[in-house]
Parts: sequence; structure tokens; C-alpha cells
Amino acid sequence: MTITAIHEYLINGSKSASLSPFDRGFAYGDGVFRTLAVQNACAHDWQLHFAKLVHDCNVLGIVCPSSQILLNDIDRLFAGNQTKAVAKIIVTRGEGDRGYSMPSLAQPTRVVIKSAFPSYPAEAFEYGVRLFICQTRLGFQPRLAGIKHLNRLENVLARAEWNDPAIADGLMLDMEGNVIECVMSNIFARYGQTLVTPELNRCGVAGMTRQRILELAPAMAYRTEIRQIALEELMDADEIMICNSLFGAWQVRAIAGKSWKAQSLASQFRTLLRE
Repeated sequence: MTITAIHEYLINGSKSASLSPFDRGFAYGDGVFRTLAVQNACAHDWQLHFAKLVHDCNVLGIVCPSSQILLNDIDRLFAGNQTKAVAKIIVTRGEGDRGYSMPSLAQPTRVVIKSAFPSYPAEAFEYGVRLFICQTRLGFQPRLAGIKHLNRLENVLARAEWNDPAIADGLMLDMEGNVIECVMSNIFARYGQTLVTPELNRCGVAGMTRQRILELAPAMAYRTEIRQIALEELMDADEIMICNSLFGAWQVRAIAGKSWKAQSLASQFRTLLRE
């Protein structure tokens, strides 16, 4: 995957504003974010992304900017951009004094960043991808589980564990060895007609595409389960798929010496996700 440089951004709706060193997102990771595709100034799956942004802000007690304010920012950044691009929306608690105590009248900071869409290899869609098993484990924090908060140091350390461009993503386990997610995606395992995705009540990020797949699966005659999956059980799956909001879904063809034949689950879901 090739990642190009960031093109433009708005901070609180301004192209000339700067981020304060007293902003709690900068100082403590006190905020949340979303990443989504935008084409022709249209934010893909906006209602779902915004609902998740509001949910995650509420968990931290941050006032989320309105949908219209954020859409106005997206319109300004992406106007005239006909090719698919990426919007990253960051909402922090705003500025505060030194120390962990939350300011009583914090004014949230919003940042909207426009980036070029990643150039994913065609092989990932046609043949599937390889995963690396990361040594970095996800710690337990139920109060933050599921939300996409700004403190992603576990993911940063995990991503530093490999530099092989043939590896698409890294598999992340919790402290007990259960499969949770990948560094940049969620994961599903198929056993017959049952799709299983890890329970995220102690750690991990509940992505929007994961939610959509859980909602779409019954129409494809799949049962769904959200539960713990040990690494050994994952390796016995009939089929494995990873997903996120940018590439949709990819089949996992190999993990740590174990390989799976080409199958159609990921491509079927990619089609449904595009619709």
C-alpha cells in the first residue's frame, strides 16, 4: 500500500489556524477520530460514521460538533475533488491547564484532514492478503473498549514489528492470547455458515465496517456471533476476512505458515458494502 502526503486540513473550520500545545488531544490523546472515504464531496456512509463519532465522544464526555458543521468542513476541503480521497475527522476535548483534571468549560477542537486515497495492490482484492502475528498485546480497559480514541500507541508499536510490504496487516491479541483485531482493521472468521468476530468489551476498536458486515450477514444466510476467539481457533477457521472503511474487505490467505485457498466471502461483502 502506497500512502501519499497530506494535502489540506481545517482546524475549527480554518485553514490558517494552528493546534495549541495546550490542546488535550495533543497532550493526553484526549479525543476520538474517524476515517472515511469521500468522493465528489460526498462522505461515504456518513450517517453511520457520524453516529459512531457521537457515541465515542459521549463515552469520553466530549461535546461532538454537529453533523452539519462537519459536513460543511468536508464540503470546503473536498469541493471539486472528483477522485476518491480520505477524510480523517479528529475531535478533542480542547485546551486545558496542565494536569489531568478535565476543564469545566472546555471548547472542543475539531480537525478535518484531506488525504489522497491509498493505492492498494490489486493482489489484495484478487488473491487475498497475509497477516503478521504481533508480539505487542492489547491491554484491558473496558471503559475505552470499542471506541476509536486518540491514544493508539499499542497499534503504533505493533505496526513497527514488520517492514515486509507483502504483509498487509498485523494480527493483535489481548493479554490472554485472544484474537481482538488487526492493526488497521477488524477481523471475521467463518465456520460453516457462522461468521464470528471478536468480542470487544475489554479492548479493541469496533469499526463501522465491522458493524455493517454484522448487519448484512443474515441476508447472505450467515449466522453471526460476537465472542472470544483464541488464536488456535482462528487458525482452524474455514475462511478469514479483515475489513475497514477504506478497502472494504479482504480475504486472509496466510498467517504464520498456515494458508487458506481462495474463497469468495470477502468479495461478496465488498460488493454489498459498495451498495
